[in-house]
Amino acid sequence: MEISKAEIASASAASQKSSGTQELRGAEVLVKALQAEGVKYIWGYPGGAVLHIYDAFYKQDTIQHVLVRHEQAAVHAADGYARATGDVGVALVTSGPGVTNAVTGIATAYMDSIPMVIISGQVPTHAIGMDAFQECDAVGITRPIVKHNFLVKDARDLAETLKKAFHIARSGRPGPVLVDIPKDVSFKKVPYTGYPGAVEMRSYNPVRKGHGGQIRKALQLLLAAKRPYIYTGGGVLLSNASNELRTLVDMLGYPVTNTLMGLGAYPATGSKFLGMLGMHGTVEANNAMQNCDVLLAVGARFDDRVIGNPKHFAQNERKIIHIDIDPSSISKRVRVDIPIVGDVKDVLTEMIAMIKEGTIKPDANALGAWWETIDGWRKRDCMKYSMGKGDVIKPQYVVETLWNMTKDADTYITSDVGQHQMWAAQYYKFDEPRRWINSGGLGTMGVGIPYAMGIKLAKPDSEVFCITGEGSVQMCIQELSTCLQYNTPIKICSLNNRYLGMVRQWQEVEYEGRYSHSYMDALPNFVKLAEAYGHVGMLIEKPQDVEPALREARKLKDRTVFMDFRTDPTENVFPMVQAGKGITEMLLGSEDL
Repeated sequence: MEISKAEIASASAASQKSSGTQELRGAEVLVKALQAEGVKYIWGYPGGAVLHIYDAFYKQDTIQHVLVRHEQAAVHAADGYARATGDVGVALVTSGPGVTNAVTGIATAYMDSIPMVIISGQVPTHAIGMDAFQECDAVGITRPIVKHNFLVKDARDLAETLKKAFHIARSGRPGPVLVDIPKDVSFKKVPYTGYPGAVEMRSYNPVRKGHGGQIRKALQLLLAAKRPYIYTGGGVLLSNASNELRTLVDMLGYPVTNTLMGLGAYPATGSKFLGMLGMHGTVEANNAMQNCDVLLAVGARFDDRVIGNPKHFAQNERKIIHIDIDPSSISKRVRVDIPIVGDVKDVLTEMIAMIKEGTIKPDANALGAWWETIDGWRKRDCMKYSMGKGDVIKPQYVVETLWNMTKDADTYITSDVGQHQMWAAQYYKFDEPRRWINSGGLGTMGVGIPYAMGIKLAKPDSEVFCITGEGSVQMCIQELSTCLQYNTPIKICSLNNRYLGMVRQWQEVEYEGRYSHSYMDALPNFVKLAEAYGHVGMLIEKPQDVEPALREARKLKDRTVFMDFRTDPTENVFPMVQAGKGITEMLLGSEDL
């Protein structure tokens, strides 16, 4: 539902100074603030502490509230919406268990730097600290997993607090912000002159523009490189800098890689793309990371899943340039030589302009020799897999088939966490940004369906697929009910191998095949379960039925379809870097076990 110009004008009256003072309840001020911020959807679950807020929502029709079945899913759905659109996602939960149920979703968004505002109810101000019914210290509990949080004790502060919350959430390094509102604050009437047009926070002024001298130094080093490499992460997507990255890579002709969170920033089908790097990255991507002489890191944080053992990574001498909007991320795990603090989009734009103005070009001979080395690594074809005897479905084949069918369509892919997540990242070739929606930093199971719901509301004409496993999908499977109520026809591809697959794989590799509690031996009939929720269920057990099933599901544009693919329970994700190993010390197949 679009917000009318009249509503926005009314909600933004403060900046225009065109209306007089109104007497509004705190809950009504909150709604006005959300309208002024252009919020279209809010995901939530009512409870006693937020009933005044729900009453205020009842009296408006510009923001659609989506009633989820669990508060965790409310935050995940708002998170998925934010990842796909770049807008701030908004969730609403009640006090006590409402807040604690939301914690997993908040931590998920925090780890991946997703802009969100979570509104939580609180017991009345006079009852705070008295162990009142459904009381908990929301500010204390969420402090380590939010960018910032607020407890609003005076309804007169609500408008300014919401303005600050949205500003903090979307600026600098994005992240979730929690606003805790006691019940009496949402009920009290206060003078309201409008929503602030601007906000000033003396203690919060994130840098956007990179230091020109540092950029010039970085460029000199980069253009003189013999074995250059461009390593990019989720920061490229968060700053909407994919076009700038593509321009830079194509101008220089250098090899490029994406992290799990950065997939789609550079086209996966491009000749300069070496594939994802890290624990389950390609041979060529990991070897280039280890053997380059100049590394340009863009919006990435050198996390443990990317570089493996830091001592192993440090064995080879290389110069590192690191661009990041968050100064605390620079030299946090790996010492860098040229730090550039600034917004990725702004810094890359300035870098491109300097290249165009300058006369120095990359060393063509050295670059040619470097590409020959890389092509040698590529010949290993580490993503090749066996179809076996053709009597069982290989999970890679499902993802590959889905990509072949949808690569020219407007498609979004969500995933849960586990083997299926890695296969999706490896075998679905993302050519566009913000099309791959998954939990990277926290690794949260259960996000797949809520993410898909949030995206489908934002992108109703796009195809939205959730690639999941029979373990992850059961963590938020109740949201199939939400899909029905709000008509979000998503397609669910469950790669059902009857195991907690990634746990089983580690137990095979590290624990001599002692499969402790990783076997799922009491699974539901997913077809009947999907049907019980009012959706279409499909059971697919043979490789030859994979493509027809996907084709049939895509035809059912207005229905949510749950496809239960019975896949090979022995299949492992390769390449694989074991814990404590370096990124070039990869297991490439079962023969390495």
